[in-house]
Amino acid sequence: MNAQAHLALASSPFHTQAQLTNSNIRSPRPQLPVAVRRRPLPTIQAVTTMHPAPAAAAAAIAGLEKATDRFHVMDYHHVEFWCADAASAAGRFSFGLGVPLAAQSDLSTGNTAHASRLLRSRSGSLAFLFTAPYAPHVSGENAATATVRSFSADAARRFTGTHGGLAVRALAVRVADAAEAYVASVDAGARPAFAPADLGHGFAFAEVELTGDTVLRFVSYPDGTDVSFLPGFQDVVSSGAPDFGLKRFDHIDINLPELAPVLANVAGFTGFHQFWEFTEAQFRTAESGMNGLVLANNTETVLLTLAEPVYGTKRRGHVETFLDHHGGPGVQHMAIGTDDILRTLREIRARSAMGGFELLPAPPASYYDGARQRAGDVLSEAEMKECQELGVRVDRGDDNGVVLQIFTKPTGDRPTLLLEFVQRIGCMNKEESQQGAVCGGFSKRNVPDLIKSIEDYGKTLDAPVAA
Repeated sequence: MNAQAHLALASSPFHTQAQLTNSNIRSPRPQLPVAVRRRPLPTIQAVTTMHPAPAAAAAAIAGLEKATDRFHVMDYHHVEFWCADAASAAGRFSFGLGVPLAAQSDLSTGNTAHASRLLRSRSGSLAFLFTAPYAPHVSGENAATATVRSFSADAARRFTGTHGGLAVRALAVRVADAAEAYVASVDAGARPAFAPADLGHGFAFAEVELTGDTVLRFVSYPDGTDVSFLPGFQDVVSSGAPDFGLKRFDHIDINLPELAPVLANVAGFTGFHQFWEFTEAQFRTAESGMNGLVLANNTETVLLTLAEPVYGTKRRGHVETFLDHHGGPGVQHMAIGTDDILRTLREIRARSAMGGFELLPAPPASYYDGARQRAGDVLSEAEMKECQELGVRVDRGDDNGVVLQIFTKPTGDRPTLLLEFVQRIGCMNKEESQQGAVCGGFSKRNVPDLIKSIEDYGKTLDAPVAA
């Protein structure tokens, strides 16, 4: 790692000196194609207007066409939450979402630095990792036993103090070569977070900063490995645990105070292309607005949404509210795909009052009159009535598919982290349409309605004004 990279790493409050001297850094650096190593970052002008111009953000990835990834990205591997207590957080998500416990690393496995619980769907690739530090006098002296190599107990405590008892620390993607992805990213302007490490069994692991205190984690491993998650984790058999049919991460949304500089940086060091754009003009509610853009890898299996608020509106919108309560940029919601959203939501709602997750209220009945016109040829009347009962939003997508969506209420005390459930039906698959892995894109009618439902619920959290 060069001197500039060392300085960048040392200046980050969430990284430890141990990470600067990681003995597993490959030397010399892997030799990457010149076109990969030297592709310049896109440039933009700073946005200073009260209502930022959407074109300024779009300019951040101008010229980045499809098939521009700087390294081979396969899919999301997992999302890691840093929390105060991993067992209780994982237990709630497992119970409320029907995603069973699959592996763990803690005192029982010889890990005295942190407790980690992995939930993985039986129906697909969806994986949540919950990690919490042990007591300072225990974890501080035993950092070498950490199974998640980049873990820092002090950083985790600061993180939860700032962002609440449960927040997303890492978005992990499976790549062909973690060391190559790290080098390509840093050479293209990414700030290093954790240098490449060899975990054994053919696994490699590295991290770069994404935005704020959130990192992009690279994981690589050979096909056919007998390690089910990461080396050091012990598999857990959850016999009889329910499965509600949640399959994979559809997209993950990050809220930012200003879109353009982060978009330029992330698009620049990943090479991801523009998948979809939304602007204040398109998705303004009566009281607020936002701008955003969705980035995607070559195969469109990893969708990353970046969104900023429009300032100076009638009331603080949901993005600005998130930034206030989260304490800066971070993951605002994770959209999870299912092939049968009605069955999934019936299971989730049945557990809402018993410690699970509450769904946002349904829109007015008049909303479904329009939904019937848009999707009555795909959904039966019985299915449409159940969508209305559960509060599912229904719309035609960009490629004539039907997109069904709904959000939960905030998952914790703060109005920050939300979960979204998505089903995409009625359009051709990737092999037939060559339009990417995501059917329907981001439907233009659903998004503003979903935003309004979040903000209407947010109003109920405000303390009443004294007479």
